[in-house]
Amino acid sequence: MPEGHVLHRAARLQGRRFRSKPVRTSSPQGRFADGAATLNGQTITGIDALGKHLFYRFDEGDILHVHLGLFGKFRVRSLPAPEPSPNARLVMETETDHLHLAGPTACELITPEEEDDLRARLGPDPILDPADGADELGCRLSRRSISIGAALLDQKVVAGIGNVYRSELLFLAGIHPLTVAKSLEPWAIDDIWRRSVVALTDGEKMGKIVTVLPDEMGVESPRELKRGDRLYVYKRTGAPCRRCAEPIETANADGRNVWWCPVCQPETMDLVER
Repeated sequence: MPEGHVLHRAARLQGRRFRSKPVRTSSPQGRFADGAATLNGQTITGIDALGKHLFYRFDEGDILHVHLGLFGKFRVRSLPAPEPSPNARLVMETETDHLHLAGPTACELITPEEEDDLRARLGPDPILDPADGADELGCRLSRRSISIGAALLDQKVVAGIGNVYRSELLFLAGIHPLTVAKSLEPWAIDDIWRRSVVALTDGEKMGKIVTVLPDEMGVESPRELKRGDRLYVYKRTGAPCRRCAEPIETANADGRNVWWCPVCQPETMDLVER
């Protein structure tokens, strides 16, 4: 599932192409036919993201909510574009640009009240970096007896962090991923929040997840890192830690694997049962 930086990047880049322009909309698949008919001919006034959710705003007050889920994908092209495939949930075009959306978990028109309810359920978004983000994260973690690795994937705790970022952020913070979430000290929560703001913001700018410091791999810029050198621990089971050479370990934290270095992330606090 795309992590939060992908949706914020999509909002920014799609906004350049579609904002302030009338759109033609259709649903070749048919599952969003009524919604597409409602939006057809309207002008997009804004596109914004929160966590893994996208919101398109139209001049007649309609709000389109999109959540890509596991299988959703955007294709955005300049016109002329190929004929949309019959599995497209939504096709949206201006005089110059074409958007194709297929396979989303959600593609729906919602009311402002429904948007408010959705936003209220989500934790703070690191890319938006609210002033009380660390405090809000700490409040939500204080009620979680699950591992911090599992908690960071709960969008009610923090919005936008996925499986890659949770392993990488915990490595950078030196926190074992199976540590009981509510046992974390405020300084540790502040550190996780600060690192998440930096990492996801960088990911939004670059369009990819890079957490390794370039000089640790002998290059000057993150863009120079090879694909296999961009991460510290994610999917590196048994490989040597990039900092201490100890083999990377993995475990099931919440139905999904999480990775860590046993030396750089020692078991210094209470852990959940494995």
